[in-house]
Amino acid sequence: MRWEFCVIPFQLSDVLAACGGRLARDVRGTDMSGVSTDTRTLRQGELFVALSGPNHNGNDFASRAVQAGAGALVLQEGLEAPAGEVPVVLCADPRLALSRLAAWHRTRLQMPVVGITGSCGKTTTKNMLAHLLGGHRQVVSSPASYNNDIGVPHTLFSAGASCETLVVEMGTNAPGEIEALCRTAQPSGAIVTNVGASHLAGLGSEEGVAREKGALPASIGPDGWVVLNADDAWSGALRARTRARVLTFGIEHAADVRASDLHFEGEQTTFQLDVPLAGIRCQVQLPMLGQHAVANLLAALAACVGLGEDLHQVLGQVGTLRDGRGRMQRRKVGGVTLIDDSYNANPHSARAAVRVLMSIPASRRVLVLGDMHELGEVSVQEHRDLGQFAAQAKVDLLVTIGTQALDIATGADLSGMTTGSVRRFPSVERASEAIHELVGDGDVVLVKGSRAAGLEDLVQRILQVHGAEAHAF
Repeated sequence: MRWEFCVIPFQLSDVLAACGGRLARDVRGTDMSGVSTDTRTLRQGELFVALSGPNHNGNDFASRAVQAGAGALVLQEGLEAPAGEVPVVLCADPRLALSRLAAWHRTRLQMPVVGITGSCGKTTTKNMLAHLLGGHRQVVSSPASYNNDIGVPHTLFSAGASCETLVVEMGTNAPGEIEALCRTAQPSGAIVTNVGASHLAGLGSEEGVAREKGALPASIGPDGWVVLNADDAWSGALRARTRARVLTFGIEHAADVRASDLHFEGEQTTFQLDVPLAGIRCQVQLPMLGQHAVANLLAALAACVGLGEDLHQVLGQVGTLRDGRGRMQRRKVGGVTLIDDSYNANPHSARAAVRVLMSIPASRRVLVLGDMHELGEVSVQEHRDLGQFAAQAKVDLLVTIGTQALDIATGADLSGMTTGSVRRFPSVERASEAIHELVGDGDVVLVKGSRAAGLEDLVQRILQVHGAEAHAF
Protein backbone atom coordinates (compact mmCIF):
# COMPACT_ATOMS: atom_id res chain seq x y z
CA MET A 1 0.00 0.00 0.00
CA ARG A 2 1.28 3.46 -0.90
CA TRP A 3 -0.01 6.94 -0.13
CA GLU A 4 1.10 9.00 -3.11
CA PHE A 5 -0.88 12.19 -2.59
CA CYS A 6 0.93 13.38 0.54
CA VAL A 7 2.40 16.49 -1.10
CA ILE A 8 3.41 18.21 2.14
CA PRO A 9 7.07 17.16 2.62
CA PHE A 10 8.36 15.89 5.93
CA GLN A 11 11.81 15.11 7.29
CA LEU A 12 13.42 12.30 9.21
CA SER A 13 13.35 14.41 12.38
CA ASP A 14 9.56 14.63 12.03
CA VAL A 15 9.31 10.84 11.81
CA LEU A 16 11.44 10.43 14.92
CA ALA A 17 9.45 12.99 16.90
CA ALA A 18 6.10 11.53 15.87
CA CYS A 19 6.90 7.83 16.18
CA GLY A 20 9.01 7.94 19.31
CA GLY A 21 11.59 5.52 17.95
CA ARG A 22 15.35 5.71 17.85
CA LEU A 23 17.62 6.42 14.91
CA ALA A 24 19.72 3.38 14.02
CA ARG A 25 21.27 4.90 10.90
CA ASP A 26 21.33 8.56 9.89
CA VAL A 27 21.75 10.19 6.50
CA ARG A 28 21.56 13.96 6.29
CA GLY A 29 19.19 15.85 4.06
CA THR A 30 16.45 13.25 3.86
CA ASP A 31 13.12 14.77 2.78
CA MET A 32 10.08 12.60 2.11
CA SER A 33 6.58 13.25 0.79
CA GLY A 34 4.98 9.83 0.77
CA VAL A 35 4.45 6.78 2.96
CA SER A 36 4.36 3.15 1.85
CA THR A 37 3.85 -0.24 3.48
CA ASP A 38 4.10 -2.19 0.22
CA THR A 39 7.41 -2.57 -1.62
CA ARG A 40 5.57 -3.52 -4.82
CA THR A 41 4.23 0.02 -5.19
CA LEU A 42 6.85 2.00 -3.26
CA ARG A 43 8.26 5.02 -5.09
CA GLN A 44 11.61 6.74 -4.91
CA GLY A 45 12.04 8.75 -1.72
CA GLU A 46 9.01 7.43 0.17
CA LEU A 47 9.09 6.34 3.81
CA PHE A 48 8.65 2.58 4.16
CA VAL A 49 6.88 1.39 7.31
CA ALA A 50 7.38 -2.34 7.85
CA LEU A 51 4.06 -3.77 9.04
CA SER A 52 3.70 -7.37 10.16
CA GLY A 53 0.63 -9.59 10.10
CA PRO A 54 -0.39 -13.22 10.64
CA ASN A 55 1.19 -14.31 7.37
CA HIS A 56 4.07 -11.91 6.87
CA ASN A 57 6.80 -9.90 8.58
CA GLY A 58 7.32 -6.44 7.16
CA ASN A 59 10.97 -6.42 8.17
CA ASP A 60 11.54 -9.23 5.67
CA PHE A 61 10.87 -6.68 2.93
CA ALA A 62 13.25 -4.01 4.22
CA SER A 63 16.04 -4.88 1.78
CA ARG A 64 13.56 -4.78 -1.09
CA ALA A 65 12.40 -1.34 0.08
CA VAL A 66 16.00 -0.10 -0.02
CA GLN A 67 16.40 -1.45 -3.55
CA ALA A 68 13.17 0.29 -4.57
CA GLY A 69 14.56 3.63 -3.41
CA ALA A 70 12.91 4.17 -0.03
CA GLY A 71 13.86 7.47 1.56
CA ALA A 72 13.89 5.93 5.04
CA LEU A 73 12.71 2.83 6.89
CA VAL A 74 10.64 2.34 10.04
CA LEU A 75 11.42 -1.14 11.39
CA GLN A 76 10.67 -3.11 14.52
CA GLU A 77 13.13 -2.77 17.37
CA GLY A 78 15.47 -5.73 17.86
CA LEU A 79 15.78 -6.71 14.21
CA GLU A 80 18.84 -6.09 12.07
CA ALA A 81 18.65 -3.21 9.62
CA PRO A 82 19.42 -4.03 5.98
CA ALA A 83 22.63 -2.89 4.34
CA GLY A 84 22.58 0.41 2.48
CA GLU A 85 22.80 4.16 2.96
CA VAL A 86 19.19 4.58 4.02
CA PRO A 87 18.09 6.10 7.35
CA VAL A 88 16.52 3.56 9.70
CA VAL A 89 14.16 4.30 12.60
CA LEU A 90 13.61 1.45 15.05
CA CYS A 91 10.48 1.34 17.19
CA ALA A 92 8.63 -1.20 19.33
CA ASP A 93 5.50 -1.23 17.15
CA PRO A 94 5.68 0.02 13.53
CA ARG A 95 1.88 -0.20 13.19
CA LEU A 96 1.43 2.16 16.13
CA ALA A 97 4.20 4.33 14.69
CA LEU A 98 2.18 4.61 11.48
CA SER A 99 -0.84 5.93 13.42
CA ARG A 100 1.32 8.37 15.37
CA LEU A 101 2.89 9.71 12.19
CA ALA A 102 -0.56 10.12 10.65
CA ALA A 103 -1.76 11.96 13.78
CA TRP A 104 1.20 14.31 13.46
CA HIS A 105 0.40 14.87 9.78
CA ARG A 106 -3.19 15.65 10.78
CA THR A 107 -1.95 18.62 12.84
CA ARG A 108 -0.60 20.15 9.62
CA LEU A 109 -3.95 19.95 7.84
CA GLN A 110 -5.99 23.13 8.22
CA MET A 111 -9.31 21.74 7.02
CA PRO A 112 -12.49 20.13 8.34
CA VAL A 113 -12.16 16.41 9.01
CA VAL A 114 -15.40 14.42 9.09
CA GLY A 115 -15.38 11.05 10.85
CA ILE A 116 -18.07 8.51 9.91
CA THR A 117 -19.00 5.34 11.77
CA GLY A 118 -22.07 3.16 12.24
CA SER A 119 -23.21 -0.44 12.14
CA CYS A 120 -24.09 -0.16 8.46
CA GLY A 121 -24.22 2.49 5.77
CA LYS A 122 -20.96 4.20 6.67
CA THR A 123 -19.18 3.50 3.37
CA THR A 124 -22.16 4.59 1.28
CA THR A 125 -22.65 7.70 3.43
CA LYS A 126 -18.95 8.50 3.10
CA ASN A 127 -19.14 8.17 -0.68
CA MET A 128 -22.30 10.27 -0.81
CA LEU A 129 -20.79 13.06 1.28
CA ALA A 130 -17.60 13.14 -0.78
CA HIS A 131 -19.68 13.28 -3.97
CA LEU A 132 -21.98 16.03 -2.72
CA LEU A 133 -19.02 18.16 -1.67
CA GLY A 134 -16.84 17.27 -4.65
CA GLY A 135 -18.70 19.52 -7.07
CA HIS A 136 -17.13 22.61 -5.53
CA ARG A 137 -14.52 21.46 -2.99
CA GLN A 138 -11.29 19.50 -3.13
CA VAL A 139 -12.28 16.41 -1.12
CA VAL A 140 -10.23 13.42 -0.01
CA SER A 141 -12.11 10.42 1.39
CA SER A 142 -11.26 6.91 2.52
CA PRO A 143 -10.84 4.67 -0.53
CA ALA A 144 -13.01 1.52 -0.48
CA SER A 145 -13.56 0.55 3.18
CA TYR A 146 -10.13 1.57 4.51
CA ASN A 147 -11.45 2.18 8.00
CA ASN A 148 -8.99 0.63 10.46
CA ASP A 149 -5.68 1.70 11.98
CA ILE A 150 -3.96 1.20 8.63
CA GLY A 151 -6.70 2.58 6.40
CA VAL A 152 -7.29 5.76 8.41
CA PRO A 153 -3.60 6.77 8.18
CA HIS A 154 -3.89 5.96 4.47
CA THR A 155 -6.63 8.57 4.15
CA LEU A 156 -4.79 11.18 6.20
CA PHE A 157 -1.58 10.82 4.20
CA SER A 158 -3.60 11.28 1.01
CA ALA A 159 -4.60 14.80 2.09
CA GLY A 160 -2.19 17.42 0.85
CA ALA A 161 -2.10 21.21 0.83
CA SER A 162 -4.86 21.52 -1.80
CA CYS A 163 -7.37 19.39 0.13
CA GLU A 164 -10.30 21.37 1.53
CA THR A 165 -12.28 18.62 3.29
CA LEU A 166 -11.24 15.19 4.53
CA VAL A 167 -13.83 12.42 5.01
CA VAL A 168 -12.67 9.49 7.12
CA GLU A 169 -14.53 6.21 7.59
CA MET A 170 -14.00 4.50 10.96
CA GLY A 171 -14.72 0.83 11.60
CA THR A 172 -14.37 -1.37 14.65
CA ASN A 173 -14.79 -4.92 15.89
CA ALA A 174 -13.26 -4.54 19.37
CA PRO A 175 -13.57 -2.05 22.24
CA GLY A 176 -11.30 0.99 22.07
CA GLU A 177 -10.68 0.98 18.33
CA ILE A 178 -12.86 4.00 17.49
CA GLU A 179 -11.26 6.01 20.29
CA ALA A 180 -7.82 5.18 18.90
CA LEU A 181 -8.86 6.16 15.37
CA CYS A 182 -10.18 9.46 16.72
CA ARG A 183 -6.81 10.18 18.32
CA THR A 184 -5.28 9.67 14.89
CA ALA A 185 -7.79 11.53 12.69
CA GLN A 186 -8.84 14.21 15.23
CA PRO A 187 -12.20 14.82 13.49
CA SER A 188 -13.92 18.18 13.73
CA GLY A 189 -17.31 16.75 12.72
CA ALA A 190 -18.91 13.32 12.95
CA ILE A 191 -21.68 11.11 11.58
CA VAL A 192 -23.04 8.01 13.33
CA THR A 193 -25.30 6.34 10.77
CA ASN A 194 -26.93 3.89 13.21
CA VAL A 195 -26.29 1.37 15.97
CA GLY A 196 -27.23 -2.27 15.46
CA ALA A 197 -26.22 -5.89 15.85
CA SER A 198 -22.81 -5.88 14.18
CA HIS A 199 -19.42 -7.18 15.32
CA LEU A 200 -21.05 -8.63 18.42
CA ALA A 201 -18.33 -11.28 18.65
CA GLY A 202 -15.94 -8.50 19.68
CA LEU A 203 -18.30 -5.92 21.16
CA GLY A 204 -20.55 -8.30 23.08
CA SER A 205 -23.97 -6.67 22.73
CA GLU A 206 -25.80 -3.86 21.00
CA GLU A 207 -25.09 -1.76 24.08
CA GLY A 208 -21.41 -2.52 23.56
CA VAL A 209 -21.72 -1.43 19.94
CA ALA A 210 -23.34 1.85 21.03
CA ARG A 211 -20.61 2.43 23.60
CA GLU A 212 -17.90 1.84 21.00
CA LYS A 213 -19.53 3.93 18.25
CA GLY A 214 -20.18 6.66 20.81
CA ALA A 215 -16.45 7.28 21.12
CA LEU A 216 -16.66 9.26 17.87
CA PRO A 217 -19.19 11.90 18.98
CA ALA A 218 -17.47 11.96 22.37
CA SER A 219 -14.26 13.07 20.65
CA ILE A 220 -15.83 16.14 19.02
CA GLY A 221 -15.29 19.42 20.85
CA PRO A 222 -17.85 22.19 21.50
CA ASP A 223 -16.90 23.99 18.27
CA GLY A 224 -17.71 20.92 16.18
CA TRP A 225 -20.88 19.13 15.12
CA VAL A 226 -22.28 15.61 15.28
CA VAL A 227 -24.91 14.04 13.01
CA LEU A 228 -27.17 11.44 14.68
CA ASN A 229 -30.01 9.25 13.47
CA ALA A 230 -33.31 10.37 15.02
CA ASP A 231 -34.85 6.99 14.11
CA ASP A 232 -32.20 5.07 16.04
CA ALA A 233 -32.99 3.95 19.58
CA TRP A 234 -29.46 4.81 20.72
CA SER A 235 -29.42 8.42 19.51
CA GLY A 236 -30.23 9.77 22.98
CA ALA A 237 -27.32 7.93 24.55
CA LEU A 238 -24.99 9.14 21.81
CA ARG A 239 -26.19 12.72 22.19
CA ALA A 240 -25.41 12.60 25.90
CA ARG A 241 -21.76 11.84 25.14
CA THR A 242 -20.93 14.92 23.08
CA ARG A 243 -20.44 18.61 23.76
CA ALA A 244 -20.78 19.44 20.08
CA ARG A 245 -23.72 20.82 18.15
CA VAL A 246 -26.07 17.95 17.29
CA LEU A 247 -27.83 17.69 13.92
CA THR A 248 -30.36 14.93 13.35
CA PHE A 249 -31.70 13.10 10.32
CA GLY A 250 -34.67 10.78 10.10
CA ILE A 251 -37.67 9.39 8.29
CA GLU A 252 -39.95 8.09 11.04
CA HIS A 253 -39.22 10.82 13.61
CA ALA A 254 -38.87 14.60 13.60
CA ALA A 255 -35.37 15.67 12.59
CA ASP A 256 -33.32 18.59 11.32
CA VAL A 257 -33.04 16.81 7.97
CA ARG A 258 -36.09 14.67 7.28
CA ALA A 259 -37.53 12.62 4.42
CA SER A 260 -41.19 11.70 4.03
CA ASP A 261 -43.60 10.35 1.42
CA LEU A 262 -41.11 7.86 -0.03
CA HIS A 263 -41.89 6.21 -3.38
CA PHE A 264 -39.84 3.45 -5.02
CA GLU A 265 -39.97 3.14 -8.79
CA GLY A 266 -37.54 1.62 -11.25
CA GLU A 267 -34.03 2.33 -10.06
CA GLN A 268 -34.82 5.43 -8.01
CA THR A 269 -36.48 6.61 -4.81
CA THR A 270 -38.49 9.83 -4.71
CA PHE A 271 -39.22 11.62 -1.44
CA GLN A 272 -40.02 14.97 0.12
CA LEU A 273 -37.06 16.61 1.84
CA ASP A 274 -37.54 19.03 4.72
CA VAL A 275 -34.61 20.99 6.16
CA PRO A 276 -36.10 23.85 8.20
CA LEU A 277 -32.64 25.13 9.18
CA ALA A 278 -31.90 25.83 5.51
CA GLY A 279 -35.42 26.83 4.49
CA ILE A 280 -35.72 23.81 2.21
CA ARG A 281 -38.87 21.85 1.38
CA CYS A 282 -38.64 20.06 -1.95
CA GLN A 283 -38.98 16.82 -3.88
CA VAL A 284 -35.79 14.79 -4.34
CA GLN A 285 -35.11 12.00 -6.81
CA LEU A 286 -32.37 9.70 -5.52
CA PRO A 287 -31.02 7.31 -8.19
CA MET A 288 -30.83 4.48 -5.65
CA LEU A 289 -33.41 2.13 -4.21
CA GLY A 290 -34.54 1.80 -0.62
CA GLN A 291 -35.32 3.58 2.59
CA HIS A 292 -31.81 2.82 3.86
CA ALA A 293 -30.33 4.69 0.85
CA VAL A 294 -32.50 7.69 1.70
CA ALA A 295 -31.29 7.56 5.31
CA ASN A 296 -27.67 7.54 4.14
CA LEU A 297 -28.32 10.57 1.95
CA LEU A 298 -30.01 12.40 4.82
CA ALA A 299 -26.95 11.79 7.00
CA ALA A 300 -24.68 13.21 4.30
CA LEU A 301 -26.94 16.24 3.84
CA ALA A 302 -26.95 16.86 7.60
CA ALA A 303 -23.15 16.83 7.50
CA CYS A 304 -23.29 19.42 4.73
CA VAL A 305 -25.34 21.60 7.08
CA GLY A 306 -22.67 21.11 9.74
CA LEU A 307 -20.00 22.14 7.24
CA GLY A 308 -21.90 25.31 6.38
CA GLU A 309 -22.71 24.28 2.81
CA ASP A 310 -25.44 25.82 0.66
CA LEU A 311 -27.86 22.88 0.42
CA HIS A 312 -29.46 24.28 -2.73
CA GLN A 313 -26.08 23.90 -4.43
CA VAL A 314 -25.38 20.51 -2.85
CA LEU A 315 -28.72 19.04 -3.92
CA GLY A 316 -27.69 19.56 -7.54
CA GLN A 317 -25.23 16.69 -7.07
CA VAL A 318 -27.81 14.13 -5.89
CA GLY A 319 -28.87 13.10 -9.38
CA THR A 320 -25.40 11.78 -10.21
CA LEU A 321 -24.98 9.60 -7.10
CA ARG A 322 -24.32 5.91 -7.76
CA ASP A 323 -24.18 2.75 -5.63
CA GLY A 324 -20.79 1.10 -5.24
CA ARG A 325 -19.93 -2.39 -6.45
CA GLY A 326 -21.79 -5.06 -4.50
CA ARG A 327 -23.95 -2.42 -2.80
CA MET A 328 -27.48 -2.58 -4.19
CA GLN A 329 -26.20 -2.77 -7.76
CA ARG A 330 -29.21 -3.38 -9.95
CA ARG A 331 -28.80 -5.08 -13.33
CA LYS A 332 -31.06 -6.47 -15.99
CA VAL A 333 -29.72 -9.93 -16.81
CA GLY A 334 -31.71 -11.39 -19.67
CA GLY A 335 -35.21 -11.69 -18.25
CA VAL A 336 -33.96 -11.47 -14.65
CA THR A 337 -33.53 -8.36 -12.49
CA LEU A 338 -30.46 -8.93 -10.30
CA ILE A 339 -29.74 -6.81 -7.24
CA ASP A 340 -26.18 -7.39 -6.07
CA ASP A 341 -25.85 -6.45 -2.40
CA SER A 342 -23.20 -9.08 -1.72
CA TYR A 343 -20.57 -6.74 -0.29
CA ASN A 344 -21.49 -7.29 3.35
CA ALA A 345 -24.37 -8.01 5.72
CA ASN A 346 -25.60 -7.67 9.28
CA PRO A 347 -29.16 -7.99 10.63
CA HIS A 348 -29.97 -4.31 10.13
CA SER A 349 -28.76 -4.07 6.53
CA ALA A 350 -30.26 -7.45 5.63
CA ARG A 351 -33.73 -6.30 6.70
CA ALA A 352 -33.26 -3.13 4.67
CA ALA A 353 -32.39 -5.29 1.66
CA VAL A 354 -35.57 -7.35 2.10
CA ARG A 355 -37.63 -4.15 2.12
CA VAL A 356 -36.02 -3.06 -1.14
CA LEU A 357 -36.73 -6.44 -2.74
CA MET A 358 -40.38 -6.35 -1.73
CA SER A 359 -40.80 -2.83 -3.11
CA ILE A 360 -40.04 -3.98 -6.68
CA PRO A 361 -42.89 -5.32 -8.83
CA ALA A 362 -42.11 -8.82 -10.10
CA SER A 363 -43.69 -12.15 -10.99
CA ARG A 364 -41.48 -13.71 -8.31
CA ARG A 365 -39.11 -12.29 -5.70
CA VAL A 366 -36.09 -14.43 -4.87
CA LEU A 367 -34.04 -13.65 -1.76
CA VAL A 368 -30.56 -15.20 -1.55
CA LEU A 369 -28.97 -14.89 1.90
CA GLY A 370 -25.58 -16.04 3.13
CA ASP A 371 -24.01 -16.23 6.57
CA MET A 372 -23.85 -13.09 8.69
CA HIS A 373 -20.55 -13.17 10.55
CA GLU A 374 -19.29 -11.73 13.85
CA LEU A 375 -22.61 -11.99 15.69
CA GLY A 376 -21.21 -13.90 18.65
CA GLU A 377 -23.61 -15.58 21.05
CA VAL A 378 -26.71 -14.14 19.37
CA SER A 379 -25.85 -15.50 15.93
CA VAL A 380 -28.44 -18.30 15.92
CA GLN A 381 -31.25 -16.03 17.10
CA GLU A 382 -30.35 -13.18 14.72
CA HIS A 383 -30.28 -15.55 11.74
CA ARG A 384 -33.63 -17.06 12.76
CA ASP A 385 -35.16 -13.62 13.25
CA LEU A 386 -34.06 -12.67 9.75
CA GLY A 387 -35.72 -15.79 8.36
CA GLN A 388 -38.91 -14.88 10.20
CA PHE A 389 -38.70 -11.34 8.78
CA ALA A 390 -38.32 -12.70 5.23
CA ALA A 391 -41.30 -15.01 5.69
CA GLN A 392 -43.48 -12.22 7.06
CA ALA A 393 -42.46 -10.03 4.13
CA LYS A 394 -43.84 -12.79 1.86
CA VAL A 395 -40.70 -13.48 -0.15
CA ASP A 396 -41.59 -15.98 -2.89
CA LEU A 397 -38.37 -18.00 -2.72
CA LEU A 398 -35.76 -17.94 0.04
CA VAL A 399 -32.34 -19.39 -0.77
CA THR A 400 -29.85 -19.79 2.08
CA ILE A 401 -26.15 -20.49 1.56
CA GLY A 402 -23.79 -21.58 4.32
CA THR A 403 -23.87 -23.20 7.74
CA GLN A 404 -25.03 -20.21 9.79
CA ALA A 405 -27.61 -19.33 7.14
CA LEU A 406 -29.37 -22.62 7.88
CA ASP A 407 -30.85 -20.80 10.86
CA ILE A 408 -32.37 -18.25 8.46
CA ALA A 409 -34.17 -21.13 6.76
CA THR A 410 -35.24 -22.49 10.15
CA GLY A 411 -36.71 -19.12 11.11
CA ALA A 412 -38.64 -19.00 7.84
CA ASP A 413 -39.93 -22.55 8.38
CA LEU A 414 -41.10 -21.71 11.89
CA SER A 415 -42.93 -18.67 10.51
CA GLY A 416 -44.97 -20.80 8.11
CA MET A 417 -43.02 -20.50 4.87
CA THR A 418 -43.77 -23.59 2.77
CA THR A 419 -41.11 -26.23 2.20
CA GLY A 420 -40.92 -25.58 -1.53
CA SER A 421 -40.31 -21.88 -0.93
CA VAL A 422 -37.11 -22.43 1.08
CA ARG A 423 -33.95 -23.87 -0.46
CA ARG A 424 -30.80 -24.64 1.53
CA PHE A 425 -27.28 -24.96 0.10
CA PRO A 426 -24.08 -25.68 2.04
CA SER A 427 -21.89 -23.61 -0.28
CA VAL A 428 -21.85 -21.08 -3.11
CA GLU A 429 -20.59 -23.82 -5.42
CA ARG A 430 -23.62 -26.02 -4.76
CA ALA A 431 -26.00 -23.10 -5.20
CA SER A 432 -24.30 -22.13 -8.46
CA GLU A 433 -24.96 -25.60 -9.84
CA ALA A 434 -28.69 -25.05 -9.31
CA ILE A 435 -28.93 -21.58 -10.87
CA HIS A 436 -31.12 -22.76 -13.74
CA GLU A 437 -33.79 -24.10 -11.38
CA LEU A 438 -33.51 -21.23 -8.89
CA VAL A 439 -33.77 -18.24 -11.22
CA GLY A 440 -36.02 -17.64 -14.22
CA ASP A 441 -37.39 -14.92 -16.47
CA GLY A 442 -39.48 -12.34 -14.66
CA ASP A 443 -37.73 -12.91 -11.32
CA VAL A 444 -36.20 -10.20 -9.17
CA VAL A 445 -33.22 -11.73 -7.34
CA LEU A 446 -31.48 -10.04 -4.42
CA VAL A 447 -28.17 -11.47 -3.15
CA LYS A 448 -26.99 -10.51 0.35
CA GLY A 449 -24.37 -11.87 2.77
CA SER A 450 -21.21 -11.11 4.73
CA ARG A 451 -18.06 -10.67 2.67
CA ALA A 452 -16.66 -13.93 3.99
CA ALA A 453 -19.68 -15.76 2.56
CA GLY A 454 -18.31 -15.18 -0.94
CA LEU A 455 -21.67 -14.53 -2.56
CA GLU A 456 -20.05 -12.34 -5.21
CA ASP A 457 -19.10 -15.64 -6.87
CA LEU A 458 -22.79 -16.54 -7.11
CA VAL A 459 -23.50 -13.14 -8.63
CA GLN A 460 -20.87 -13.82 -11.28
CA ARG A 461 -22.44 -17.22 -11.97
CA ILE A 462 -25.86 -15.64 -12.49
CA LEU A 463 -24.27 -13.16 -14.89
CA GLN A 464 -22.60 -15.99 -16.79
CA VAL A 465 -25.79 -18.02 -17.10
CA HIS A 466 -28.16 -15.16 -17.93
CA GLY A 467 -25.75 -12.38 -18.78
CA ALA A 468 -25.64 -12.27 -22.55
CA GLU A 469 -27.88 -9.21 -22.32
CA ALA A 470 -26.68 -7.97 -18.91
CA HIS A 471 -26.59 -4.24 -18.39
CA ALA A 472 -26.77 -1.88 -15.45
CA PHE A 473 -29.85 0.27 -14.90
